[in-house]
Amino acid sequence: MIKHSVSRWCFGSTPLDELCQKCLSMGITGIDLLKLDEIPTAQSQGLECSITAAHPDENDIGEIEKGFNKPSFHPALHAIYRDLIPAASALGVKQVICFSGNREGIDDEQGLAHCAAGIAPLIPLAKQHGITLVMELLNSKIDHPDYQCDHTAWGAALCQRIGSPHFKLLYDIYHMQIMEGDVIRTIQTYHQHISHYHTAGVPGRHEFDETQELNYSAIAQAIKATGFDGFIGQEYIPTSDDPFQFLARAVKDCSA
Repeated sequence: MIKHSVSRWCFGSTPLDELCQKCLSMGITGIDLLKLDEIPTAQSQGLECSITAAHPDENDIGEIEKGFNKPSFHPALHAIYRDLIPAASALGVKQVICFSGNREGIDDEQGLAHCAAGIAPLIPLAKQHGITLVMELLNSKIDHPDYQCDHTAWGAALCQRIGSPHFKLLYDIYHMQIMEGDVIRTIQTYHQHISHYHTAGVPGRHEFDETQELNYSAIAQAIKATGFDGFIGQEYIPTSDDPFQFLARAVKDCSA
């Protein structure tokens, strides 16, 4: 049921053709966060773009820090996603990432209201093109200070406000272990709002071997038990001279 992908940026030093060949040899069928002009290369090798990145404008609106929680950014974000949604769909992509943005004094209730107001006008377009807008859960403790969508319950509340299957969450296991822990129970509680998963070891965001605090085999079993049939994307930063040394084991550990 579970499909496997890798995040392109974690293997950025590897030519895309070579990365595709390595992935196929390990049973990986998707690559996350490809740019639009990279997608045909992956498809020509027999892989799909499992989720594509946001495409910020010249003012960095659309980046992690500048997202939907600020109404002043909504016009620029609408322009970005009104181009990106049909372009991604035309390339066969089903999911497009979006971000809440940093708080900068905006409380959680205001952030929910602003994000819902900004995202709702894009939902009919996403539905028309068979796209799911996916907001990524990130930690604000270490990697992304002040980011607003940093707890699963907040992201789930936003999903409930928007009320469409064309808006869901990217549950990044690394980030949410740092912010809230209790990973398996959280997945069991909120799985209906999650359309994509990312992995990495804690601490450090590297390979999740015996030195790490997360049991990915158990987490994968819990994900499978929810009926999930999407992608688990490997997003750890390799530490070995051979960046693919751990990847086969990562796929095995996350195969349930």
